[in-house]
Amino acid sequence: MTKSIETDTSKADDNNHSNQLNDNHDSYWQSRGYDERPEDWDDESEE
Repeated sequence: MTKSIETDTSKADDNNHSNQLNDNHDSYWQSRGYDERPEDWDDESEE
């Protein structure tokens, strides 16, 4: 069985979306203008 490119792209998009909603992931912070997850990210994510 061969995977289609569309399926792979959709999976990558789903993963990216999930990562941007996960405050434990760098993508979350980068999508909000940070270079990376701050050291005090627990405090930052509660605001």
